[in-house]
Amino acid sequence: RDEKEVTADVTSIEELADGDWYYQIHSHLEYFPKPGEKVSCVVEHASSHKPMIYHWDPFLEDFDRNKLITGVAGLVLGVVIADGGLIYYKKVHRLVLYTVIK
Repeated sequence: RDEKEVTADVTSIEELADGDWYYQIHSHLEYFPKPGEKVSCVVEHASSHKPMIYHWDPFLEDFDRNKLITGVAGLVLGVVIADGGLIYYKKVHRLVLYTVIK
């Protein structure tokens, strides 16, 4: 967190065998970031020459961002179609009234 290692409240489980001579250890930290904080995950492994660092963007993941954009685009399209239908209805209704009164 902000380039300082967090060791409190980190939970790790025992080694889990995958059944194919591979093992995994899961570590997690339940954490609620504050606005403006930079959060990263560091993975160290004997087969890697240097630690792998993954930066987390708390705003929106790519998948969530795409869902949001699709939803907004659908909403805008719906409003445009509804407005077009309303305008068409008003013109036809006014034309019918004008014809009947005349």
